[in-house]
Amino acid sequence: MRIMRVDVIADSGATKTEWCVVGEVGMKIIHRTAGINPIHLSDEEIREILEREVDFAKNVDVNTVFFYGAGCSFASVNSKMERIINDFFKANKTEVASDLLAAARSLCVDRAGVCGILGTGSNTCVYDGERIVKNVPALGYVLGDEGSGAFLGKKLLANVLKGTFSKEIRELFFAEYPFKIEEFINKVYRLSQPNRFLASLTLFLSKHADLPEIDKLLEESFNEFIERNLLLYEEVRDLPIYFTGGIAYTFHSQLCKSLAAYGLSAHAITQSPMNGLIAYHSL
Repeated sequence: MRIMRVDVIADSGATKTEWCVVGEVGMKIIHRTAGINPIHLSDEEIREILEREVDFAKNVDVNTVFFYGAGCSFASVNSKMERIINDFFKANKTEVASDLLAAARSLCVDRAGVCGILGTGSNTCVYDGERIVKNVPALGYVLGDEGSGAFLGKKLLANVLKGTFSKEIRELFFAEYPFKIEEFINKVYRLSQPNRFLASLTLFLSKHADLPEIDKLLEESFNEFIERNLLLYEEVRDLPIYFTGGIAYTFHSQLCKSLAAYGLSAHAITQSPMNGLIAYHSL
């Protein structure tokens, strides 16, 4: 049987990785695996995910791998990912870049714009149509990531456990997450990748977004994202603003409301950058 020659595009966040196999005559296959963030995962853990979940690689001849990932913003990290990906795919060429560049290429293609990611984590940049020219450091879920899933989940959990939310919300929360306080502490402080756990709590926020206290939490969180990220770019009032990511997509109405309060608007909001990346790499 003839082995098909393909290119592979990967967009990886903390929670999941989307892989697109682009083959002959425009054939496309989307595959999803666990998230791969080389900042939080060891070489061995990354290899285990690839071996366990990226089974399509066994049946194709890979020409080029374009890997865009959270945490892939440093030369040493990118070199690590290139080495692991080359060992696994045996590709002719491998390019590793940040998930922020993936968002910019997907949303803006060859146009200038301000781009934001709101997923498990958050990040922003100014893109000139070819490259990222400005970036307010995201700093991760401890020091930054305002407006992200981990940020929202952290605020929700703190308000519930400290008792600053109403009895109604606390009862609803514990009905869905029937853990003791020490179990929450263990999940946040002792288990690996607590940002994933915190981001998973946004499902509760989406279910109860109509409650005033939840609406206020979302509003304050997106306001903080705008003030500590977008407003630091002088170009933000002159260029179109784009967003991608599950949080931006799920809470688009609340995000747009916060933007409007600052005289801003979203030119487009997508759930994932993959379709745009396929178009970008097909040019």
